[in-house]
Amino acid sequence: MSETLAGTKPLGASQRARVAVPFMVCTLVWSSTWLVIRYQLGVVPPSWSVAYRFLIACVAMMAYARFTGTRLKLAPRGHGLAAVYGLAQYCLNYYFVYLAERTVTSGLVAVVFALLVVPNALFAWIFLKQGVSRAFIAGSAVALVGLALLFGHELAAAPASRAVILIGIGWSLAAVLFSSIANVMQASRPAAAIPVATLIAWGMAWGSLFNCAGAFAMDGPPVFDPHPGYWLGTLYLALIGSALAFSCYFYVIRAIGPGRAAYSSVLSPVLAMLLSTLFEGYRWSLQAGFGCLLAIAGLVVALQARQAARPAR
Repeated sequence: MSETLAGTKPLGASQRARVAVPFMVCTLVWSSTWLVIRYQLGVVPPSWSVAYRFLIACVAMMAYARFTGTRLKLAPRGHGLAAVYGLAQYCLNYYFVYLAERTVTSGLVAVVFALLVVPNALFAWIFLKQGVSRAFIAGSAVALVGLALLFGHELAAAPASRAVILIGIGWSLAAVLFSSIANVMQASRPAAAIPVATLIAWGMAWGSLFNCAGAFAMDGPPVFDPHPGYWLGTLYLALIGSALAFSCYFYVIRAIGPGRAAYSSVLSPVLAMLLSTLFEGYRWSLQAGFGCLLAIAGLVVALQARQAARPAR
């Protein structure tokens, strides 16, 4: 039996240095995308906004793969994996995020998404045989307490009714579930045999196909917003928030495992809520500030913890 599993060994100094940059890139980028998504809502139905985003991102990833000489050819089994992964990550996940942001602030959606660390670690334990240490669990618990404080403050201060907020939270939790499924799929052995750029490109291609079919079925023919701001936001979400950020994030997943990689979603809400303060009128309280500090403290503890390997059977 092998005790050495991907993402379970302590990280060396050089590996930490290599992971640090892509980790911070995807964290900083995704901290801003919640707010940009908020400004996408209006003329164009969420289904078509998601479709436009990943059509552009797919073209960008295909071009990047060609430019770098990465093979794009996939066997039928690889296309099957890319299709399921694309449906979960680039279709259902983001459609639910856009629905959530129609009823709650971008900061609250980001806070709910920080729970991604829980299903990621759980699914990695079940399907990838990646255990977690007590220090990792302790750090996660501290971070989740901090997030609960942030969540409680937002729920109390939000102008919308409690029922509307809970609906938005429900859509957010559904998005978290599908994102976690895609994260763990990407870290599996069959996926690891496919170059990152190739899997992302074909995942986005299949996701775009599902997005366009679903959008046409639910909302009819494509709807276009004539305002330049909408398309500038779409380009940012497609090129920076999708093509660049997912490339960085999945490099991190393959280096340190989906459990620890998901802590990008713990740090992102703190930054997202800072942006929400500037652009959505979010008001901080002592409770919210303390929650942010706890979330960051938990992040530091969990990322420094060694993940315990579960023996392969």
